Amino acid sequence: MTSIDFSGLRSALADVVAIPVTPFAADGSIDITAHRRLLRRLLDGGVRTLTPNGNTGEFYALTPDERDAVTELTIDEAAGRATVVVGVGHDVPTAVAAAEHARDAGAHMLMVHQPVHPYVSQDGWADYHRAIAEAVPGLGIVPYVRNPLLSGESLAALGEACPNVVGVKYAVPDAACFAAFARDAGLDRFVWVAGLAELYAPAYFAGGATGFTSGLVNVAPSVSLGMLDALRAGDYPAAMKTWEQIRTFEELRAARQSADNVTVVKEALASLGLCRRDVRAPSRVLPEDRRGGIAELIAGWSA
Repeated sequence: MTSIDFSGLRSALADVVAIPVTPFAADGSIDITAHRRLLRRLLDGGVRTLTPNGNTGEFYALTPDERDAVTELTIDEAAGRATVVVGVGHDVPTAVAAAEHARDAGAHMLMVHQPVHPYVSQDGWADYHRAIAEAVPGLGIVPYVRNPLLSGESLAALGEACPNVVGVKYAVPDAACFAAFARDAGLDRFVWVAGLAELYAPAYFAGGATGFTSGLVNVAPSVSLGMLDALRAGDYPAAMKTWEQIRTFEELRAARQSADNVTVVKEALASLGLCRRDVRAPSRVLPEDRRGGIAELIAGWSA
């Protein structure tokens, strides 16, 4: 591969990596107007890294054409104000096609979803990511690691083969496992992004992370960016004050194997009048008797 300077992309990952929701209209289609409004709200709130087609964006519930549309819309709305890290996944040809589309649309990086397959070998995991990385050598690649059995050595080998693998979204809920994995893979070789958002960010920053993903940022950008500022300053007491503020909200999202992960975010946005609460199966909207509790939780959060 041609030598490319990825330093700017690395800096973009050492930040709040926002995972925008995908709002739906009453007829079930993507609500383009609401989507643009929500993206502008993030950008105006100071967010500078966006991941369209992430899990909070209901990646697996979107059709290929819808995923392409979300990619294009996000890049258009970002208009140079943010680095765009497009989520890709599924089988290798589908992921490569999405990667090439993202490149042609003007994306900067790809976040590669954990391969969805009942049988994943370590070498096969590396082959999967290498096929995508080699198809778009000019884009930064960020593997999404959710498998606690994956070894740091496997990631190190992938990074050796593919210089454009610049960061890692690490989402195994074990801070000690993360710290060991990062050091086995190369603490300085990759930018480490805490992939379990604000609830795990302080512990993962202590282990070497310099950025974190966020779905909550859709609701209150200033809250997420405030935690980042505290963590960058090494002010863990201040970061934990934010942690205490958002704890119940994030625990509701994580409960029952994250059954209501997107649902809770969209309910919060609906309570603010920013989009409909609709989600696609296999997610489901909250029962009516639980909706008021979400509005109460976010009352007083500044945008």
